[in-house]
Amino acid sequence: MLTGFMEGLLCCLTSKSTNIVVPIETSEAADGYEFVEVKPGRVLRVRHIIPDRSVVEEPTGQGGPVSCKRKITVYRSGQLFIENLGDRASAELKHCQNGDTEPNSTVEVELTDCAENNGASDTEAGGEAPAAGQTDEPQRPRKRRRKPKRTVVIDCERKISACKGTHPDVALFFIHGVGGSLDIWGSQVDFFSRLGYEVIAPDLAGHGASSAPQISAAYTFYALAEDIRLIFKRYARKRNILIGHSYGVSFCTFLAHEYPDQIHKMVMINGGGPTALEPSLCSIFNLPTCVLHCLSPLLAWSFLKAGFARQGAKEKQLLKENNAFNVSSFVLRAMMSGQYWPEGDEVYHAELTVPTLLIHGMHDKFVPVEEDQRMAEILLMAFLKVLEDGSHMIMMECPEAVNTLLHEFLLWEPTTPPPPKKESRTRPETAKAQTDNTKGTSEPTQARPETARNT
Repeated sequence: MLTGFMEGLLCCLTSKSTNIVVPIETSEAADGYEFVEVKPGRVLRVRHIIPDRSVVEEPTGQGGPVSCKRKITVYRSGQLFIENLGDRASAELKHCQNGDTEPNSTVEVELTDCAENNGASDTEAGGEAPAAGQTDEPQRPRKRRRKPKRTVVIDCERKISACKGTHPDVALFFIHGVGGSLDIWGSQVDFFSRLGYEVIAPDLAGHGASSAPQISAAYTFYALAEDIRLIFKRYARKRNILIGHSYGVSFCTFLAHEYPDQIHKMVMINGGGPTALEPSLCSIFNLPTCVLHCLSPLLAWSFLKAGFARQGAKEKQLLKENNAFNVSSFVLRAMMSGQYWPEGDEVYHAELTVPTLLIHGMHDKFVPVEEDQRMAEILLMAFLKVLEDGSHMIMMECPEAVNTLLHEFLLWEPTTPPPPKKESRTRPETAKAQTDNTKGTSEPTQARPETARNT
């Protein structure tokens, strides 16, 4: 996952004073904005819009079921091997040595060294087979069987239906990254609220109009993730869709792992690869706060050049109108040094069974497209869409294209294959003729997200 180096540049655009927060006594909803006290003295601004819905409810089906069956093996060398089991999952579970057959269980399976080399035999690895008749040389000792470091077996069923926004059981959560605010989602919030969706977009601590504690511990990944978890529990519905940008993708992943039954779909926008978060030891953001404040003009220019595909008057106006990057140098430094999340590795992401859409801006100089491609390979159900006209701030640069992709994904549901036809009792000659006539036609199969990835 993206470490946040690029997002740290956002703060330099307007390095102003501490955020202004409305007192708790007056934290009434006004123009869709609410102030939520997640902890004593820790107040987050949340934009919450519940649109007026018509009395007539939309006709919806049961949705398409998706089978999530895979085995994830981590070797001691760090190599990760993912096997989608399909119908063989039940058989694999029965052969687990510890007898544990619960979904998402961890089991130990003994594998030989050749299995760690992806099935390569000793001869393929460079060893030579003994010639026939040679018995005087001692036989090479057999390699000791070793256990993989970790093996995870997942076996579950998900029902995925379209979310058309007219039901009160659907909620969309928008989570920004370092230096941003809920204002960067302005186009998306307005678009989906007009379509009838309930939308929730919070400001992270120290960002936007949320409170900004003056202790570094308030900006660690775990502290921010706990804030997002409390916001989610407060506003969650039956079907929830998470949309995250850059560092915000990590919080979406955290929620999807914690509440798999409540997360219906997830969207990752320029989130990076499925690697554990770890702050850089040689980052410019390790400099003292006063130095970062002096470097603000240089960092602002660097971000504008790297975060946008074009650096014209339109892009500068977008930043000014949204007022999204009002982050102090102290908050920036604490955010960058607090990005430590060792649990969020490839195995953590491979365990997710949430259908996920990945959106990547082709001109993004912060996140290479290869990172999102790797994320799409690791996730069980993932669609990757690359937009050629955008960069890191793709939701602000190309709002129409992003809104269209999001809406199509919310309306998507896997097709349910029709039940098998009953065999009719016919004469052998008739049955043979029917078989000849149906040659060359393909049987209907369930749509698999793996085949729908576009790069």
